[in-house]
Amino acid sequence: MKIRQNVRHWAAKQALTMPVVGQRVNDKLVDLHTGVFLDKADEGHEDERREYLDGFFDATMDTYVAALQEGFPEAEAREITHIQANFAFYNHGWTEMMEFPSDELDDHYERYGEFFEAHGITIDYPLGEFHPEDGLPSAPSTPEKLEEPEHPYAEGGFADDVYVETGDGELVVGGGEEPEEVDVEDAPGVDENKIEG
Repeated sequence: MKIRQNVRHWAAKQALTMPVVGQRVNDKLVDLHTGVFLDKADEGHEDERREYLDGFFDATMDTYVAALQEGFPEAEAREITHIQANFAFYNHGWTEMMEFPSDELDDHYERYGEFFEAHGITIDYPLGEFHPEDGLPSAPSTPEKLEEPEHPYAEGGFADDVYVETGDGELVVGGGEEPEEVDVEDAPGVDENKIEG
């Protein structure tokens, strides 16, 4: 799929595994992801999905760290979590929030099949072993949207690899090289005086 990668992503990668700072970054990333995807939700469904998305994205932070620990590059580790989210959106019939068309679900699953299988992740059970023990808040589904799914924010044709738009606007297959020096304060939630983006 197509994702972005800039200095804030590299900083977040480092910060998420640090004590104290890691939890602040985790919480800020959850807030950011929930906000981005609620902006894509059909009008009137935002509030009823918020708690579910907060819990879901909090769990995907654990997936992200696990993928990094298993040697996945930053872009692929992050893409894995976005694929999980798209599985969840599809399962709920929230097709308007999807980042790739529903007919590419299997393609994205197969690319990371080994990782997904090792962690019990399926399209129907997108968090696998990262699913919170006490479950996720419930949120109403819109299954009727699966009959003729509309994907206004989806970009198809990127199912064969991770395509990364760098901070310079360049599209790179596989992602960029991690900078030698990364300032953890560039991670979301570490220094609130820095502009988000």
